[in-house]
Amino acid sequence: MLSWSRVDQWIELELHRSPCNEIGSASLAALEEFIEWTSDQQAWARAIIVRSSIPAGFCAGADLRELYERMQQVAAGERGAAVRVFLERMHRVLAALETSPLPAIAAVHGVTFGGGFEVALACDLIVADRTARFAFPELRLGLIPGFGGIPRLKRSVGQHLVQDLLLTGRSINATKALEVGLVSQVAGPGEALAVARGVAGQIAKLDPTAVAAAKQFIKPRTPLSDEERRAEIDLFCTLCARPAVEAALGKFVENTSVQPYLP
Repeated sequence: MLSWSRVDQWIELELHRSPCNEIGSASLAALEEFIEWTSDQQAWARAIIVRSSIPAGFCAGADLRELYERMQQVAAGERGAAVRVFLERMHRVLAALETSPLPAIAAVHGVTFGGGFEVALACDLIVADRTARFAFPELRLGLIPGFGGIPRLKRSVGQHLVQDLLLTGRSINATKALEVGLVSQVAGPGEALAVARGVAGQIAKLDPTAVAAAKQFIKPRTPLSDEERRAEIDLFCTLCARPAVEAALGKFVENTSVQPYLP
């Protein structure tokens, strides 16, 4: 699903689950293990880079096939509780990444959709190669983003672009993302990781206490209040319980396209 290692003075988290790093229960458990491990590495580590080795892209989002299969295995009245537990765990992982004293850099390419987009947004910096595309296609299935992406994106780029991406499901490319301030740098195809490593190297030259203090000052708390988090999870679970969502997920699962999540 994923692995991590020490590279120079930073940690690299590599996503490598085919076809495009869909986040399911096994991926989430591995992410939780990574967050726990990272908390013990702050004596030497100066940054975190999150990257993908999958050609299709950074991450296509949640594992919708697993979600659909679980819906078939659980009684309709119990589905919300199972989904809620998953969402709450994912929120804790991304909040820990976001509030870590170590600056996190997402090196993205290709598909950066849904939950994958939300993972990138939880990082402090996004470096994108020119193949990167960003989208929230959840409304195509009758759902909303469930990992805190809406308020994080709103903090980064403002209300109007959030409404555009959310309500249309369209994607934007790396050039547009740079223009609106979503990404900090755009690299050539296949060069995002090299650029992200350069950024991590620059961070490593700075005083780590000052870096941690500056990060805390910029983002004194997670952008999601407890009220926002509960409201988002409540809405997602309510929408997920509808027969229309189950039907849409079933259609998605039956799709034989290589990348059925592409808008």
